[in-house]
Amino acid sequence: MFTVTLPRDRSLVLGHRTLVMGIINCTPDSFLASSRVASIEQAISAARAMIDAGADILDIGGESSRPGSDYVSAELEIERVVPMISAIREFSAIPISVDTRKQAVAAAAVEAGADIINDISALRDDPELAGFAASHGLPVILMHMRGTPRTMQHKPHYDDATDEISCELLDFAAEVQRAGVARSQIILDPGIGFGKRLQDNVAILCGIAELSRRLGYPLLIGASRKSFIGSLLGGDSPRAPQQRLAGSLAVHLLAAQAGAHILRVHDVAETVDALRVLSAVSGTKAAAL
Repeated sequence: MFTVTLPRDRSLVLGHRTLVMGIINCTPDSFLASSRVASIEQAISAARAMIDAGADILDIGGESSRPGSDYVSAELEIERVVPMISAIREFSAIPISVDTRKQAVAAAAVEAGADIINDISALRDDPELAGFAASHGLPVILMHMRGTPRTMQHKPHYDDATDEISCELLDFAAEVQRAGVARSQIILDPGIGFGKRLQDNVAILCGIAELSRRLGYPLLIGASRKSFIGSLLGGDSPRAPQQRLAGSLAVHLLAAQAGAHILRVHDVAETVDALRVLSAVSGTKAAAL
């Protein structure tokens, strides 16, 4: 069991059951069109639906990280996410993570009501971000990725994906702690789909229990609707993102059974239902009934 401390005298307990993090993309180009919101009204509607469906956390981002994507400016990212966070805070105290690589964006998001920094670069892109997280006592999600979204799928290679990813994640965690972030405020993400081949993604999923044991930190799994699921379902004719729901749910159940603490998902209602059934029939800590 882990407990991370949130701003405004709150906390998040990880380990009593698998938590569901709902994705809200304030972008025009994230790979799943149905996850995009373009207005405050759409963000409020999406957030309310996810909260009503049982989401434990909302993850809000203003910069696409799909393969081949590039940075957007901090100003544009702030313009996209801050109004959405502020609007959600008007009616809900649900924990909110901001999906960003930039200190300026994180600072504006936290001021608007965000609680957690979720950084695909593991706080390595912006040298000021780790210090900001440390000075504000914020939880951080450190994801594994080699390269950047623009370059990460250019001939990725691992000899032993589980071993290499776990070693690199531990290095990232140690670096962040040297910057002052408390160990108890760190959550790790093996970065499924980020600089990984199909076999690497499958190896991560098969090795979740081992990863969790070796890392000793709370573990987030983000596999929802990703291209490797399309490949597993369609072979030489991969399924499009909108056709990957069943495959995503299978992956979510596998991850929950293996001990994942948080699932980052597009489909909150369906995932919560699947976890409730898993919990009922298997006695796992997959979801609260």
